[in-house]
Amino acid sequence: MTKLSVNVNKIAALRNTRGGNLPDLIQVVRDIELFGAEGITVHPRPDERHIKTSDVYALKEIVTTEFNIEGYPDERWMQLVLDTKPTQATLVPDDPSQLTSDHGWDTNRHGIFLKKNIARLKNAGIRVSIFVDAEERAVAGAGYVGADRIELYTGDFAKKYTTHRSEQIILHAIAVQTAIEHNLGINAGHDLNLENLAFYKNNLPKLDEVSIGHALISDALYYGLYNTIKMYKKCLQ
Repeated sequence: MTKLSVNVNKIAALRNTRGGNLPDLIQVVRDIELFGAEGITVHPRPDERHIKTSDVYALKEIVTTEFNIEGYPDERWMQLVLDTKPTQATLVPDDPSQLTSDHGWDTNRHGIFLKKNIARLKNAGIRVSIFVDAEERAVAGAGYVGADRIELYTGDFAKKYTTHRSEQIILHAIAVQTAIEHNLGINAGHDLNLENLAFYKNNLPKLDEVSIGHALISDALYYGLYNTIKMYKKCLQ
């Protein structure tokens, strides 16, 4: 069964708009796990516009499911991850000023950089995933640099879901097969939602995990957090 990891950046962003502790990130994370999610994802950025460094340390103490920290592997981020030792670290090629992750690594061009940082994380006992586009070359490169898993960028799939879903799912199926051939686990994320998630999962049954934040938290405004998590988990069954 594909695990659901909930990205809680938007909860922290809402809290930060008022400078207090409402909503209480720790309590929301506890409830998300209680309601059935199998993981919690955070993406702490240098400007702390949502998840703060202190949040990462606090969440490490209370998360009982899989804890996944995403980010660009500069020394600041690497030290944070090595200090907190999450279940999984996901390396993304974001510029610090970038609004959101919108592309994967060129695993060949950045191979030496990735290999060095992946080795540091794996030596600390942390599972490593790297964010890649649904391209055979990039996926194969993830195996060469020592990653344990890939996270397939699904933004293009989501954008083209209503018009070119068949062509997109073929690209992702080829990427999944390439990952299997290189002994890589398979995660996916970005703009997956209640409209497209079941189709994606049903056509890619080898998925280990999906990471979903923005759409899930937005849906929770209408359906409530408990119902929304159940709805997303149903899409993955």
